[in-house]
Amino acid sequence: MAENLKGEAAAGTARACWPSPACSVCCKSSWNQLQDLCRLAKLSCPSLGISKRNLCDFEVEYLCDYKKIREQEYYLVKWYGYPDSESTWEPRQNLKCVRILKQFHKDLERELLRRHHRSKPPRHLDPSLANYLVQKAKQRRALRRWEQELNAKRSHLGRITVENEVDLDGPPRAFVYINEYRVGEGITLNQVAVGCECQDCLWEPAGGCCPGASLHKFAYNDQGQVRLRAGLPIYECNSRCRCGYDCPNRVVQKGIRYDLCIFRTDDGRGWGVRTLEKIRKNSFVMEYVGEIITSEEAERRGQIYDRQGTTYLFDLDYVEDVYTVDAAYYGNISHFVNHSCDPNLQVYNVFIDNLDERLPRIAFFATRTIWAGEELTFDYNMQVDPVDMESTRMDSNFGLAGLPGSPKKRVRIECKCGTESCRKYLF
Repeated sequence: MAENLKGEAAAGTARACWPSPACSVCCKSSWNQLQDLCRLAKLSCPSLGISKRNLCDFEVEYLCDYKKIREQEYYLVKWYGYPDSESTWEPRQNLKCVRILKQFHKDLERELLRRHHRSKPPRHLDPSLANYLVQKAKQRRALRRWEQELNAKRSHLGRITVENEVDLDGPPRAFVYINEYRVGEGITLNQVAVGCECQDCLWEPAGGCCPGASLHKFAYNDQGQVRLRAGLPIYECNSRCRCGYDCPNRVVQKGIRYDLCIFRTDDGRGWGVRTLEKIRKNSFVMEYVGEIITSEEAERRGQIYDRQGTTYLFDLDYVEDVYTVDAAYYGNISHFVNHSCDPNLQVYNVFIDNLDERLPRIAFFATRTIWAGEELTFDYNMQVDPVDMESTRMDSNFGLAGLPGSPKKRVRIECKCGTESCRKYLF
């Protein structure tokens, strides 16, 4: 916020129509426009939140430029709700937007270091530097809006933040956040007909609970950590079970419980995901969610993605290679998780309300303790050790889906994970 020193700002022609005890009339102006009209006319209005105390305050959208005359600092202010032509130079003492000022100088110092290897701002900024700061401010606003959209759409507990301190790239243009599989054309999910009768699924499992009914082991300990070897399936309690929400055999279905950050990597790997909280070893982190398509459709899309140099195809090949998950356009935060040859996430196949072994849910669990601020990664070509016959049935061939031939082949993509065990190529 800043004191209004704009002088003869245009009031516009918007017309306010106020409700009376008998009737009310729709107003053609927005709430912000009405507030600005009150300020320009120097009128207090309690209904609009305009009082004598904030009568002369206008909202700063972002700062466009900087200069220093003698010892006085001035900023070119873009006012919220006003065109660029209405931007005005304001002395620093008039500005009350502490957060915006701090971010402006942080961006300015970072760019000065990058360009000139110094952080002290000059008395006047050159046009290219001022233009960069405007673009950065606009990008931040776009990323904040996207962050708000993501959090409005998520159904899970964990919040999502977005950060880009690397370049001027904004939100992806063609991506829709979803919380569960989007079923493609010609595919049907068969819901379960029965559930368990357990009073306590962990300590007193009736008939082995849901895992036992499917001739498999209970997946979790009392802390919700997976205790099965990778490759063995997880059968959770479902909507027909007697147990409630707090059942220890309901982990993946509760969704993401950690606060995570989508961030721009500084080594050319695009977007990545880091955790903002400590994650214990063997804890559930997230599902890989996208559109379920047939292998034939995956083959067609895979050829297109290859030409683009990207892919988000994940084979659901627990028992047979029939379906694929495509998270290119519909997905959750796992869409942004990068590959590593030494990953901290492990893939498990999970069955809850759908017991069709051709359509498992893909869940990521922590392979070790992951500390706050650490990037989350999984191996795009993860192979499970053949400990027994059952565990050899799963490999998570991410990105290999939809390619003809056996074994599947594609153009080799250089790996940029940077680990000591790096295989140098993704595929």
